[in-house]
Amino acid sequence: MKRCIVLGRFQPFHLGHAGLIQGAVNHADGGEVVVAIGSSQAGWEPDNPWTADERQSMIEAWSKETGIELTLVQIEDINDPPNWVEHATKEHGTGLLVTSDESTAGLYKDAGWTVHEVSLSERETWEGWRVRQTIRMLSTVMDDEAAREVLRNAVPTSVIEWLIKHDAMFRCSTFETGVHAG
Repeated sequence: MKRCIVLGRFQPFHLGHAGLIQGAVNHADGGEVVVAIGSSQAGWEPDNPWTADERQSMIEAWSKETGIELTLVQIEDINDPPNWVEHATKEHGTGLLVTSDESTAGLYKDAGWTVHEVSLSERETWEGWRVRQTIRMLSTVMDDEAAREVLRNAVPTSVIEWLIKHDAMFRCSTFETGVHAG
């Protein structure tokens, strides 16, 4: 059994993240999987529309739906890559990093960590900025069924339902206009 750590901003939690966490669960072989929500200070911004608590709630909805037990922590970004691993370790603890991000893998390897790299087959579809742009477009449509249909190839059903239930897509339409929703 291993203790595996997965890092991400999860803006929003999408199928690429789900695959990465599933890879960590498989690699942990019954051990603990820690999901570290980065940039916890960010929210209500075009690249970071959801707060850390909202992102945690999305992940918890997915975890409940899938029956996967996770430990969730939040980490503020210090914008200092050479000191990131030491800073983040204070929050997520030690273990083995599971990632699909080459730069994150490099930082952790340089700090002496064991890193398990997972390749994602649909990175272009599941890139966070693409998912956010799709949600931004959908936020002006105001049609829950359309949101379900369009997002189902990139976002877990439980997270789509979380976004709809919490009216959490609308804010994505407000960043250019200056309107503050919520």
